[in-house]
Amino acid sequence: MQSVVKALYLSGYRMRLTFEDGATRDVDLEAHLQGEVFLPLRNLRRFRRFRVDPDLDTVVWENGADLSPDFLYEEGIPVQEQSRRSKARRGRARKPRSGRPAKPAPSRTSTAAAIR
Repeated sequence: MQSVVKALYLSGYRMRLTFEDGATRDVDLEAHLQGEVFLPLRNLRRFRRFRVDPDLDTVVWENGADLSPDFLYEEGIPVQEQSRRSKARRGRARKPRSGRPAKPAPSRTSTAAAIR
């Protein structure tokens, strides 16, 4: 059984959840807010007021609504793959636009010191 240890509001009905096993997943709950206990959460102000209940190991709302952590895990989209791509992009050197080698960075030596 999964356990939610951290929850962060993203936008709309989306949240980013971190699970006890270290997995981070983004889940969009808009389509799942049906039934008497979940209908009030269609109001975004109410939806955003969630917290992680350490006794239930999942996300809960003020009105008593909660969702199974296993359901949240299955519905969520892993964030790790997205993070790896971002890190890879940041680590790459930029190619010059014209196809020519990039010019070296200007020297930090002042012009006056260079003349002496």
